[in-house]
Amino acid sequence: MMLSEDKITHTTHMLLRGLLQQGLIEAKVEESDIRREIKRVFVAELKLGEEFDAAVRAKIDTLSKKLVEGSPEWEIVYKKYYEEEENKRGRR
Repeated sequence: MMLSEDKITHTTHMLLRGLLQQGLIEAKVEESDIRREIKRVFVAELKLGEEFDAAVRAKIDTLSKKLVEGSPEWEIVYKKYYEEEENKRGRR
């Protein structure tokens, strides 16, 4: 599920504030530039997750045994296929 623009923006502000307060990063460029990059990566990862989800659901739909979404068996197969998709695309 894609997050709203406002939630993504809020999350980037909170993340940057936390990183700076904890001394985990030192801003050598404008904070707005850092937030923009955080947002770009965040959105890219969300889109990738949506692509994985769509691929996994399509694969589950091709199974000869129809699984009921949300059932324990469906959840196990979904997780297995999701991990396979991550591996296939070099994300693990």
